[in-house]
Amino acid sequence: MATPPLRTAVAMAATEFGDPGKVLAPLTVDIPAPGPRQVVVQVRAAGVNPIDGKITRGLFGADPATLPRRIGSEAAGIVTAVGDGARYFAPDEADRREICVGDEVIVYRAVGGYAQALLADDSAVHAKPAALDFPVAAGLLLTGVTAADLIGAVAVAADDTVVVHGGAGAVGSIAVQLALRLGADVVATAAPRNHEFLERLGAVPVVYGDGLAERIRDASVGPVTVALDTVGTDEAVDSSLALGVPPTRIASIAAFQRADDGIVLLDGSGAEGKRRRAEAIAGLIADATSGDLIVEIAKTFPLTQAGAALDELAGPHPRGKFVLLP
Repeated sequence: MATPPLRTAVAMAATEFGDPGKVLAPLTVDIPAPGPRQVVVQVRAAGVNPIDGKITRGLFGADPATLPRRIGSEAAGIVTAVGDGARYFAPDEADRREICVGDEVIVYRAVGGYAQALLADDSAVHAKPAALDFPVAAGLLLTGVTAADLIGAVAVAADDTVVVHGGAGAVGSIAVQLALRLGADVVATAAPRNHEFLERLGAVPVVYGDGLAERIRDASVGPVTVALDTVGTDEAVDSSLALGVPPTRIASIAAFQRADDGIVLLDGSGAEGKRRRAEAIAGLIADATSGDLIVEIAKTFPLTQAGAALDELAGPHPRGKFVLLP
């Protein structure tokens, strides 16, 4: 039986810019009927990501005219209404198929995903296999496509020895798995509490801190040829350069202050990055469904505790994704 569409929904929005726990508030919003190539999705889970906190804090612009600003970059749920011509996302237009009421879907990138329901353009809607649970589906794609972009930007291959800085993080752990599946040898930096997890994935863990380059060199089976940085510290970049990795094979999603070093900086805005990310989506969903890709859920929070979730995510926190459950 199809889920009836909501006419109004609770959504979390920034009422001003600042710390999420102080400025995110629940609002009741109208859910319009979908227009052409749009759908309405009743949200079952919403992924919590650092970028959501940065938006809330005004780090990407703090124009008060944009307030209240709804937050949330990815979600998963059930389609409750479909506009004319709505089709699932696919890199090849010929592969797009019809979206139907009752379909279980992933929405990425979502606009205002921290909500009981949302309106989405069909270009952001992806079919969710029944075997993939909603929290994992909601936490998969933002980090997954970012990791795939890192891997593709420096063309990781079977003959590479790769160091992943921040290997136990949400992006880093997927980058570790993708590199291993390509046949590369992987060394990953992490806190000691996460070393057993990285070993289970198949990587060699090392602790960060003074002497990092030497520890990575000692742990590697051969010369390190690629560095993937998810943390953005000078230590990560400096140790990679000290290991002799060419700057063109050091890719970072965070070390934008090191642009003068000639490393590859990725924010998803370039044409090639967009292509790599789009082409990775189907494989990420399939691999997470089969269990070939491990996506850990660290904690779940009620929707109205989104601010607390983002505040906790900004500091020391458990390994894995945070997810909101409306």
